[in-house]
Amino acid sequence: MTETLFVPRAGFDMEEPWTTPAACSPVRLRRSADAAVPRLATSVAVWYDAECLSVLFSATDDAIRAIHHRHDDPLYEDDVVEVFLAPDTLTRYYELEANPNGAVFDATVDSPDGSRATMHVDRGWDCAGLVVAIRKVFESTGWMTIDTVLRIPFSSLGRVSPAEGEQWRINFFRVDRHAEEGDEFSAWQATGKEPPDFHVPAAFGVLRFGA
Repeated sequence: MTETLFVPRAGFDMEEPWTTPAACSPVRLRRSADAAVPRLATSVAVWYDAECLSVLFSATDDAIRAIHHRHDDPLYEDDVVEVFLAPDTLTRYYELEANPNGAVFDATVDSPDGSRATMHVDRGWDCAGLVVAIRKVFESTGWMTIDTVLRIPFSSLGRVSPAEGEQWRINFFRVDRHAEEGDEFSAWQATGKEPPDFHVPAAFGVLRFGA
């Protein structure tokens, strides 16, 4: 069953980017293969204003792996959070990633059959005006919370601010690389693939824009 995330219209405070509007209802990520509870918790809050869609990941972690620093590096080799966003059709969507260093990967994906085997990734596309901010909060136990904000301009997607009730398709992901515990792959909407595969547009949830 496809889940729907209702997204409130609310302002964004650049001075306090980690503060979510009261109307936000964060969702939890699950293991991407089977929707079970993952070892590491991740929540995602989403809201929008006239110019941007704001996505805030809050992820618990016990070890950071982030070796990449350049734009469009293979961030999937690191700890990374990802947004796959399809405003129009599931055969074409946007892929946005950020690792704990603040490095960004952005691309468009054309997937005529909804399958990795026939998809085409265009790394030449840049999400113009994208803002990414990272905050790491360390605990005395050695655990930490990594907050990652992505501000995605609607103009970079060739769109204007959505109307109330408009629906897009979306999924949120996290990869955690861990030498001892093993790698973990999390998703809002589980893709049911083993080995893990996030490029399953049929599994995307619904993003419904509110007032």
